[in-house]
Amino acid sequence: MDYKSLQNNPYVNNQNINNTPETNNDLLGKFDTQMFLLGALIGAAGAYLLTNENAQKNLFKAIAKGSELFQTGIEELKERFEDAKAELQQVEEK
Repeated sequence: MDYKSLQNNPYVNNQNINNTPETNNDLLGKFDTQMFLLGALIGAAGAYLLTNENAQKNLFKAIAKGSELFQTGIEELKERFEDAKAELQQVEEK
């Protein structure tokens, strides 16, 4: 083994004197600006929705419209399935 190369290796010579892992001494850990801004935006949107009655009405209208469109789509799929099933029965009867 080449001991000279080990002496020049910063990872081998980097010894922790107390034999304890290095830790971040901050109480809350590492501050992440991007996550902070995301949380601030979500919090602001939540506060706006909880305090603004018109925003709540519009949100519930949008949810109702979306669920109506979803139900319409499900009904359309059921109709297509029944049509395909009827076509298969006609082919089998011939």
